[in-house]
Amino acid sequence: MANMKNAKKKIKVIAKETVSNNNYEATMKTAMKKVERAVSANDKESAQANLKNAIKAIDKAASKGVASKNFVARNKSRLSKKVNAMN
Repeated sequence: MANMKNAKKKIKVIAKETVSNNNYEATMKTAMKKVERAVSANDKESAQANLKNAIKAIDKAASKGVASKNFVARNKSRLSKKVNAMN
């Protein structure tokens, strides 16, 4: 356990940031799964609506530093391809 005041505060700050980062990551992953489910169910309207939300969640996570630039680009591209390939 930390003894110094600033180290104790840093432990609290890190715990708070971890919770926040986990929320952004969970929201992003859930949004991506919703798109995948809509694509597998062959529901184009739902897939397009969920894709919009997923891209928003992915970009939000990237802006907060939770997701890397390459991860963001790769997943947005994959999801968009799947939705656009639907007939």
